[in-house]
Amino acid sequence: MTKGFTFSLPVSVVVLAIFYIYFTTVFIFIDRWFGLMSSPGLMNAIVFTAVALMCVFSYTVAILRDPGRVPADYMPDVEDDQNPMHEIKRKGGDLRYCQKCSHYKPPRAHHCRVCKRCVLRMDHHCIWISNCVGHANYKVFFIFVLYAVVACIYSMAIIFIFLYHLNFQVLLVGSLTNDSLEDELQTGGSFRTAYVISGLLLVPLSVALSVLLGWHIYLIFHNKTTIEYHEGVRALWLAEKGGTVYKHPYDLGIFENLTSVLGPNIFSWVCPSSRHIGSGLNFRTAYHNAVGASMSK
Repeated sequence: MTKGFTFSLPVSVVVLAIFYIYFTTVFIFIDRWFGLMSSPGLMNAIVFTAVALMCVFSYTVAILRDPGRVPADYMPDVEDDQNPMHEIKRKGGDLRYCQKCSHYKPPRAHHCRVCKRCVLRMDHHCIWISNCVGHANYKVFFIFVLYAVVACIYSMAIIFIFLYHLNFQVLLVGSLTNDSLEDELQTGGSFRTAYVISGLLLVPLSVALSVLLGWHIYLIFHNKTTIEYHEGVRALWLAEKGGTVYKHPYDLGIFENLTSVLGPNIFSWVCPSSRHIGSGLNFRTAYHNAVGASMSK
């Protein structure tokens, strides 16, 4: 299911940044270092283009794919023995009900004030994709961040290695003729602005995206959303205060957590596919594992 797209300044900034990084990396840095017609240059250009295409495709899907909406006729079945997990309000202990949408909220669903609706397995609202990150587009959002980190580090490595290589040649003038060295320095001066802008863009972008990627790897390992993490901090504090032990109910173990988010086929983990996600109205919990283990005994 797709959603309507409206113009967004942050999305435009991301698109321009992707275009600029791709153009300068392939047609300036790789071309000047190897030459696009050489075997190393062509190989690096093809690899970087493939990463960039995956980045653009996953970014587009993350923008256009509906993160998951609660069906208008959704009603929790409290008598269903196969689904013993029903989230309740912190105060009163009633089933979670959204007053703004006028329907019950399934487990892990939350109301987004920006989208003005409840989102299944909501993680957060991201201005950079002008969309919520939720049940249906969480994996593709994660894949976009992964490819974006790879592309930024790849581009930055090419820049720094090329500059190091050029400086090394300048020191060892014997490796270049005087004419070729002078031409290289003059050409390098004309592209100096591109190097400076790329460095100022890539360094903070690589750091920020790497931190974001690490954060979501942590969340996937524990089968949490960003909202659930913050709720869990409070729940842990209350549990310790009451002398009990808190465990996140959707934590199934690292491997099962990974497969529940990225898919059962390990070879499809880096592909922006989401056929495995289910309806988003109910999720396996640690309770299911405990029951299964007791029955096997």
